[in-house]
Amino acid sequence: MSISGRAPIPTGLGPQDKVAVLMGGRSMERKISLMSGQGVLEALRSRGVNAHAFDPASQPLQELVAQGFTRAFITLHGRMGEDGTVQGALELLGVPYTGSGVMASALAMDKVMTKQVWNAMGLRTPESRVLGEADFASTSAQGSGASGVTGVPAVDLAMRSKLEEIAAQLGYPLIVKPPHEGSSIGVSRVHDLSEFERAVVLARKYDHQVLCEQFIVGLELTCPLLGAGIHAKALPVVKIDAPQGDYDFENKYFTDAVKYACPSGLPIDVEKAVQDLSLAAYQALGCRGWGRADLMWCSKRGLPFLLEMNTSPGMTSHSLVPMSAKAAGLSYEDLCLKILSLAQLGTQTQTPEGATGDALADRGGQA
Repeated sequence: MSISGRAPIPTGLGPQDKVAVLMGGRSMERKISLMSGQGVLEALRSRGVNAHAFDPASQPLQELVAQGFTRAFITLHGRMGEDGTVQGALELLGVPYTGSGVMASALAMDKVMTKQVWNAMGLRTPESRVLGEADFASTSAQGSGASGVTGVPAVDLAMRSKLEEIAAQLGYPLIVKPPHEGSSIGVSRVHDLSEFERAVVLARKYDHQVLCEQFIVGLELTCPLLGAGIHAKALPVVKIDAPQGDYDFENKYFTDAVKYACPSGLPIDVEKAVQDLSLAAYQALGCRGWGRADLMWCSKRGLPFLLEMNTSPGMTSHSLVPMSAKAAGLSYEDLCLKILSLAQLGTQTQTPEGATGDALADRGGQA
């Protein structure tokens, strides 16, 4: 059953309420955040919400209080927006906000810590190794990278030996990534030692750690989620078919080369297995409001593997949460209202209106 024709989604907003759509920011994903924010801003205004753009890179967050904002819709992506920092500031300011709280945001932004939590909870994620500051201590610096980070290490004999050890343990191909970036920034797929070395140097331009992860051969999938705790729901799964499996920054946002399927066309039991694992991963990190789990379906083993959790997913024309919500019968505008209705502070003891995510339970939502 489609949810079209339902009564308007309650947001709990009164005539005195003023919503800030936080967009832009200072991260590597600023451009995407501005695109997401503009879409959300237009959607909220189309439904009569008194919404305004607010760029934390242009004005301090305390201006939210000075300008009379009573709620914040976060469309910031990456560092200083999706990592718990802005969430912490909003807690101190007393401005309810969309998405996960401080701890869950910080955990999910750190792919190393995320994997540690999932492994501790017995949730399936690819085997990995982390290269940290101690591993790079003996290497020589080679100047600033594109991110402005100084002291990016060259790969010397000691590091080459570590990489050979990791490759022997995990096998090629490998995924190499900076664990605190999103949108596939600094991510490489490597097939031999020379590619591995170049990928490590690239990842270190963006981060003080490098995550080396076993590559899972199979289907690339994503599963959005709405709600909090035991009331959270998994939306329909999206299947991603990127050219040569290259779902990089450019293909994600600026080309039409990637093909998406939602409904996914997966067998019912496979779709449910992906939704169940995504929901468990979301709950394990303590996420709330909304999010999106990225996964691989391993063709050889017939099982899903968790890659990462996004706590402030994209809301652009190419984004996957609106695509999944549409398959569940929820328009972009109603999705924005739904997310806004879940805005709260971490100190809030009562469940915000609509936190069960029942607007999606009729079609495609998974308890």
